[in-house]
Amino acid sequence: MSIVSVIVPCRNERDHIEAFCRSVAAQALPDGWTLEVLVADGLSDDGTRERLAAWCATDPRFVMIDNPGRIVSCGLNRCIAQARGAFIVRLDVHTVYADDYIAQCLATWQRTGADNVGGPWKAEGAPGASGVVQRAVAAAFQSRWVAGGALSRDLNHEGEVDTVYLGAWPRATFDRFGGFDETLVRNQDDEHNLRIHKGGGRIWQSATIRSTYVPRASKADVFRQYRQYGYWKPFVMKKHGQPAALRHLVPGLFVGLLLLSLLVMLIGALALAAWAPEAGTLASDVLGWITLLSSVVLMGLSLLYGGAVLAVSVAIARQQGWALWRHLPDVIGAYQLGYGLGSLRGWWDALVRGRPDPSFGRLTR
Repeated sequence: MSIVSVIVPCRNERDHIEAFCRSVAAQALPDGWTLEVLVADGLSDDGTRERLAAWCATDPRFVMIDNPGRIVSCGLNRCIAQARGAFIVRLDVHTVYADDYIAQCLATWQRTGADNVGGPWKAEGAPGASGVVQRAVAAAFQSRWVAGGALSRDLNHEGEVDTVYLGAWPRATFDRFGGFDETLVRNQDDEHNLRIHKGGGRIWQSATIRSTYVPRASKADVFRQYRQYGYWKPFVMKKHGQPAALRHLVPGLFVGLLLLSLLVMLIGALALAAWAPEAGTLASDVLGWITLLSSVVLMGLSLLYGGAVLAVSVAIARQQGWALWRHLPDVIGAYQLGYGLGSLRGWWDALVRGRPDPSFGRLTR
């Protein structure tokens, strides 16, 4: 019998850990394969450890591992170090899996020989009036415009990609490319996939590998989450000297241009008011034109982006339901502006300070 090792990082998941364990235990494996499940708990203090330990006591396939680093990359590496399987599948506690999820990961790997395989990243919110914001978050998440055309959000894509949701690897992938970078609180999967690509490996997405991700349920949580995603992306780019994809640069560049235009406009206006150069002089003309130009750029970018957000919101609401309409512009802004602001701060810390800010070191959920 061959072993497939499931690796799971978690922290403070008391309300979800038992349902997750039941879903993994129900996975249907192909003949000749048996399951082991390694859960790296980041020293939870909400009762997760007790519930997980009780589950492990009833099902010997499940093993709890301490993760003193408390972040995802540390937990994944501790699981990989202890895993006995020839094939390793990462799962997330906040995702619901098809009964054949692991079997399809195995089948896709055996069919393609890829170094990492996975399915599309599908998000779904809770039904009913109480879940309307979460459904708006999920609907925006699935939009190619909001996601910058990422193939991982395309539910029907079959083929090579630059990154994939969660991931499943033959053990040889970690022998060849190493484990996850433990200096990264977020984007450790993107960095690992970039390392695979640069080393000549392949990452494959298959629509047969089905799962549903449960996103954040509030706009503020989405903003914090994507600000953190954006923050850690420059550290990945600095390490490798390139972005994994050009779409990762766009939010930061856009927000940076907005802020630069606003700053130049304010400085110009204050200089004109404080210095008050004589009208008609070269100095007054230059300051006036700089202030006017920056105002036009700022207004133009704001109107263009606002119009695009409204158009995308209408398109999404037309497909997903008009109950989402009033939440979609805020949700889209939380995704993209949060990511952009985080990117700018990340670039400052990566290039100027030379180290990450500890305040961005705690996972947000």
